Amino acid sequence: MGISIWQLLIVLGIVILLFGTKKLRNIGTDLGGAIRGFKKSMSDDEQKSADPESLEGQQEKQTQAEEKPREKQS
Repeated sequence: MGISIWQLLIVLGIVILLFGTKKLRNIGTDLGGAIRGFKKSMSDDEQKSADPESLEGQQEKQTQAEEKPREKQS
């Protein structure tokens, strides 16, 4: 009891009739661009945190130093 190729083709035909090929192409382009942007931002974030000389790496070090409790001075 699965979906046959003919059922998939009928559903695809109905979707094309409802939305049109131009609208479907725009949706695909937008979705691809969003995924590409997400992957790029994830890889940029990993590179910045791995690079200690970057501005974000310096900010992370500074916040970690501030979070450490200060020892009492006598």
